Amino acid sequence: MAISYRLTPELRRELKKPIGTLIQGSFDETIKKFKDFVKKENLPIIISVGDIVSKNLAENNMSVKLSIVDNKAMREKIQPIALKAHNTLYVTNPPGTITEEALAAIQKALKHDCCVKLIVDGEEDLLTLAAVLYAPENSFVVYGQPLEGIVVVKVTEQKKAEVTKILKTMENHSKN
Repeated sequence: MAISYRLTPELRRELKKPIGTLIQGSFDETIKKFKDFVKKENLPIIISVGDIVSKNLAENNMSVKLSIVDNKAMREKIQPIALKAHNTLYVTNPPGTITEEALAAIQKALKHDCCVKLIVDGEEDLLTLAAVLYAPENSFVVYGQPLEGIVVVKVTEQKKAEVTKILKTMENHSKN
């Protein structure tokens, strides 16, 4: 397993802040507001990162193109959630890293015409960055902000540039 990026201590603190729009409240409150975001767009692609967010979007009949899960909530093991997916991919991605395998799987998943579930052995948090980087513009990447609500990242050229800048500040282990 080749590691492309490793989180630095400085960046760990910075990434605790949302990289998109924080919608605070219970999931019932946040899903209603998120549905409003989605209605304003023309059938956007939705990518969810995290088990609880993915589960709640599915339970609210939100059409998610890619769900990235690690069978954990707040770093604690949970029962795997049932998500409807036409394809399931598996990757290894240790905590605090982004592996080449995970990057390739996200790219592959977004090329599928159907819903894909990506199950991560390790940790999926940083894969939010890869999802934003590889998603088509005007997509939404949604992840949980622990004990606060959800974060909605609308993928734009500017947001992709912001993520690229973050990745450049990580320890780069790629052979590029």
